[in-house]
Amino acid sequence: MLMDYWGPKRLNHHTESGPMLYAARECARLIDAEGIDRTVARHRLHGAAMAAGLEGLGLELFGDQAYRMNNVIGVKIPSDVDGDGLRAALLDDFGVEIGTSFGPLAGVVWRVGVMGYNARRDAVLTTLAALEAELRRFGHEVPAGGGVAAAMAHYDEQTGDKEQTA
Repeated sequence: MLMDYWGPKRLNHHTESGPMLYAARECARLIDAEGIDRTVARHRLHGAAMAAGLEGLGLELFGDQAYRMNNVIGVKIPSDVDGDGLRAALLDDFGVEIGTSFGPLAGVVWRVGVMGYNARRDAVLTTLAALEAELRRFGHEVPAGGGVAAAMAHYDEQTGDKEQTA
């Protein structure tokens, strides 16, 4: 629909948000500066590390992982955890925000984003450490250090020399 507005039809289906257009332009500028192949590779690396870390915490990933996006990982909320309460605690205690789901998956699946600025090693490791701490606080058993260790093992495997991948 947006392309119909900017294309020959000039179809005005709604008034576009000015800040949203500026944000889209800035996103395109950043991708152009980094290079599309490097941007995709960065998101693939850090998304896979996050997925490995979530599994390292003993959490179950949602959906067929062969078709998972690089920048969002769905994870099933453990049945013994108040999903919204934990999300609020993550934000309050660590400044880490993870998303909820909608419709029939609301309260069943968290959405953990690894995109843009957060597609970085330090963001992935911080999120996993914070999630482990809050899961423990909420009474859910997780392997000590399991998330961070699994993510770091993924980084080591992918980089081959334990380098700090940005």
